[in-house]
Amino acid sequence: MFASDTAVTALGEGRYATEIKAGWDVAGNANGGYLLSVVARAMLDAAGRPDPVTITAHYLAPGRPGSAIVAAEIVKRGRTFTTATGSLTADDKRLMQVLGTFGDLSTPIGPERVEASPPDLPPPDACSRVEPTETFPPPFMGRVDLRLHPDDSGALNGSPSGELRVRGWFRLLHHEPIDTIGLLLAVDAFPPTAFNARLPVGWIPTVELTAHVRSRPAPGWLRCAFTTRFVTGGFLEEDGEIWDDTGRLVAQSRQLALIPRA
Repeated sequence: MFASDTAVTALGEGRYATEIKAGWDVAGNANGGYLLSVVARAMLDAAGRPDPVTITAHYLAPGRPGSAIVAAEIVKRGRTFTTATGSLTADDKRLMQVLGTFGDLSTPIGPERVEASPPDLPPPDACSRVEPTETFPPPFMGRVDLRLHPDDSGALNGSPSGELRVRGWFRLLHHEPIDTIGLLLAVDAFPPTAFNARLPVGWIPTVELTAHVRSRPAPGWLRCAFTTRFVTGGFLEEDGEIWDDTGRLVAQSRQLALIPRA
């Protein structure tokens, strides 16, 4: 279960024990959204707030299964939000550094104006379920239920669409509810857009990932869409939108990823 596999135990003085679980990996290295979820749970506890509002992670080294320590430090406590930093360390190596602001998203506040809509997707059963392998798709896909739009699933069978776009459905297994921590996993769960674009790459490591959480998701599937506009200077960006089963925007993301040299 996602909640138990991202659990942390308070040790005191802002330190938390955790374990990077096997099976959440891509080519042996833990998925970035999974690692961010682990650190965010510790930061939530330290902040005393129920939801991440904005959170940014810088990835410093790969994470592999085993024991790890999260260190969380409060930067500022306010009436509405608390800002904190967090770091994840394993085997005396710092894996990531995180900055986040936390609050309570249980009740929407302020006016709303949305000039976009959820991605147009066939029903989940008409989409291509991503099944795990030892390579690609990675073992991580066995921990989630991810269905790709038929037009965006060609990279799975060697027939990429040519578009820098990936759309599909996402949920946790066994009908486990998705909370706002689960949204941090969803924004990094899909195959990279570059895999659909016929680019000569097989590995696209994340440099930085930012997620903006807008609302707690309703139960059910998440509709997800990821696009890239610029592949330049050895990097690409991925912009993500996550919509819940009621058609409400619940999260956005931007990821900067490295295009390794051929």
